[in-house]
Amino acid sequence: MSQKKVYVIFGGTGGIGSATARKLGRQGAQVVLAARNPERLRTLAAELGAASFEVDATDITAVDEFVKETADQFGAVDGMVNCVGSIVLKAAHQTSEAEWRSILAANLDSAFAVVRAGAKTMRRSGGSIVLMSSAAARVGLPSHEAIAAAKAGVIGLGRSAAATYASKGIRVNIVAPGLVDTPMAAGITSNPLMLKASESMHPLGRIGRPEEVADVVTWLVSDDSSWVTGQVIGVDGGLSSVRAKAAG
Repeated sequence: MSQKKVYVIFGGTGGIGSATARKLGRQGAQVVLAARNPERLRTLAAELGAASFEVDATDITAVDEFVKETADQFGAVDGMVNCVGSIVLKAAHQTSEAEWRSILAANLDSAFAVVRAGAKTMRRSGGSIVLMSSAAARVGLPSHEAIAAAKAGVIGLGRSAAATYASKGIRVNIVAPGLVDTPMAAGITSNPLMLKASESMHPLGRIGRPEEVADVVTWLVSDDSSWVTGQVIGVDGGLSSVRAKAAG
């Protein structure tokens, strides 16, 4: 059995997921990557010397089985991070029912699956679960109805789970980023006008880097944050809480 801390990262090949995996790997942890793209999984796993498994995080039963197998293989699961999600910027009247269901599945179903599996596996020895919400769940932004609803659901889920499982030594926290320069956000960041508008929305005047979010995620999933649970931490350049002074 491994004596290292064992951390499972769902959506581990994405921008924030891979940055988190790299940081945890540098700290000497046993990183276990879970994602749906087998080629990207193999490439990142080879780079980090990490274990990797092809898993659909929206499949609740599959996540349960995967986490149990991981705990059996490595002796424990000390922490889990869910970086699975999507970005959809559409007003409610422009969003189809299929898009709505897909957004809920990617963002909320996956978070529930991770919490459920983590609670089953960590009930004996405790651990940490980190979920990803969004600044859009905390402040009203136009054309964010579906994604804001799903990400607000993640906050409710995380806080309730933190209350339920605190007595078992399981901590649950939520990170709520603003716009981050990841492949998922390429539809926005690759458009100069949309990028400029997004930068101006953030009081610090720029969008975030994956490593900046990963720094907070890594802290929350580790023992360094052992007295922190039920928190929503904005890593958003001030978007959800600050109104910047006008330039000039």
